[in-house]
Amino acid sequence: MKAFVDKDGCISCGLCVNICPDVFQFDEDQKAEAVLDPVPAEHEESAREAADSCPVSVISIE
Repeated sequence: MKAFVDKDGCISCGLCVNICPDVFQFDEDQKAEAVLDPVPAEHEESAREAADSCPVSVISIE
């Protein structure tokens, strides 16, 4: 699976980074980004939880 963050809509709340720090991190502009492509199987559940928890729904999982 792949995770994507629409950085234009990211509000830098940090939920995704806190829920799944192995997949999501802040970039130099303090916007979230997915750093693993593809997302390893052991992180899929927490990556989906991070996407579902995003308050502005800018994380997509494929």
